[in-house]
Amino acid sequence: MAEKIYNLYEAKTELSRLVERAAAGEEIIIAKAGRPMARLVPVRRTRRRRKPGGWEGRVRIRGDFDAPLPPEVLAGFTGQVP
Repeated sequence: MAEKIYNLYEAKTELSRLVERAAAGEEIIIAKAGRPMARLVPVRRTRRRRKPGGWEGRVRIRGDFDAPLPPEVLAGFTGQVP
Protein backbone atom coordinates (compact mmCIF):
# COMPACT_ATOMS: atom_id res chain seq x y z
CA MET A 1 0.00 0.00 0.00
CA ALA A 2 1.13 3.55 -0.63
CA GLU A 3 2.61 5.56 2.19
CA LYS A 4 0.40 8.53 1.38
CA ILE A 5 -2.72 9.22 -0.66
CA TYR A 6 -2.57 12.40 -2.75
CA ASN A 7 -5.64 14.45 -3.65
CA LEU A 8 -6.01 15.17 -7.35
CA TYR A 9 -5.15 18.85 -6.98
CA GLU A 10 -2.03 18.06 -4.95
CA ALA A 11 -0.99 15.37 -7.44
CA LYS A 12 -1.35 17.80 -10.37
CA THR A 13 0.96 20.31 -8.71
CA GLU A 14 3.54 17.65 -7.80
CA LEU A 15 3.16 15.33 -10.79
CA SER A 16 6.79 15.42 -11.90
CA ARG A 17 8.02 14.50 -8.41
CA LEU A 18 5.39 11.78 -8.02
CA VAL A 19 6.32 10.23 -11.37
CA GLU A 20 9.98 10.12 -10.29
CA ARG A 21 9.00 8.41 -7.04
CA ALA A 22 6.82 5.90 -8.87
CA ALA A 23 9.63 5.18 -11.35
CA ALA A 24 11.86 4.43 -8.35
CA GLY A 25 9.38 1.75 -7.27
CA GLU A 26 6.98 3.53 -4.93
CA GLU A 27 3.23 3.11 -5.38
CA ILE A 28 1.29 6.39 -5.34
CA ILE A 29 -2.49 6.54 -4.81
CA ILE A 30 -4.39 9.51 -6.26
CA ALA A 31 -7.79 10.35 -4.80
CA LYS A 32 -10.65 12.62 -5.77
CA ALA A 33 -12.68 14.03 -2.90
CA GLY A 34 -10.91 11.61 -0.56
CA ARG A 35 -11.90 8.55 -2.61
CA PRO A 36 -8.98 6.60 -4.18
CA MET A 37 -9.33 6.77 -7.98
CA ALA A 38 -5.96 5.84 -9.50
CA ARG A 39 -2.67 4.20 -8.73
CA LEU A 40 0.65 5.47 -10.08
CA VAL A 41 3.12 2.60 -10.41
CA PRO A 42 6.37 2.06 -12.33
CA VAL A 43 6.19 0.68 -15.87
CA ARG A 44 7.48 -2.86 -16.06
CA ARG A 45 9.08 -3.36 -19.43
CA THR A 46 8.94 -6.91 -20.58
CA ARG A 47 11.55 -7.97 -23.05
CA ARG A 48 10.77 -10.77 -25.40
CA ARG A 49 13.60 -13.22 -25.77
CA ARG A 50 15.08 -13.31 -29.22
CA LYS A 51 14.51 -16.51 -31.09
CA PRO A 52 17.13 -17.22 -33.76
CA GLY A 53 15.98 -18.37 -37.18
CA GLY A 54 12.79 -16.33 -37.37
CA TRP A 55 13.39 -15.43 -41.03
CA GLU A 56 14.51 -18.89 -42.08
CA GLY A 57 12.87 -19.84 -45.36
CA ARG A 58 11.68 -16.26 -46.00
CA VAL A 59 14.95 -14.63 -47.03
CA ARG A 60 17.44 -15.84 -49.60
CA ILE A 61 20.99 -14.56 -49.88
CA ARG A 62 22.64 -15.01 -53.23
CA GLY A 63 25.97 -16.77 -53.45
CA ASP A 64 27.65 -13.65 -54.86
CA PHE A 65 26.31 -11.40 -52.05
CA ASP A 66 29.77 -10.22 -51.01
CA ALA A 67 31.25 -10.06 -54.53
CA PRO A 68 32.77 -6.74 -55.67
CA LEU A 69 30.23 -4.25 -57.05
CA PRO A 70 30.05 -3.59 -60.79
CA PRO A 71 31.94 -0.41 -61.80
CA GLU A 72 28.75 1.54 -62.66
CA VAL A 73 27.23 0.85 -59.22
CA LEU A 74 30.49 1.61 -57.41
CA ALA A 75 30.73 4.92 -59.29
CA GLY A 76 27.35 5.92 -57.87
CA PHE A 77 28.65 5.55 -54.34
CA THR A 78 31.83 7.53 -54.99
CA GLY A 79 30.08 10.33 -56.89
CA GLN A 80 31.91 9.61 -60.15
CA VAL A 81 30.19 9.42 -63.52
CA PRO A 82 30.98 6.13 -65.33
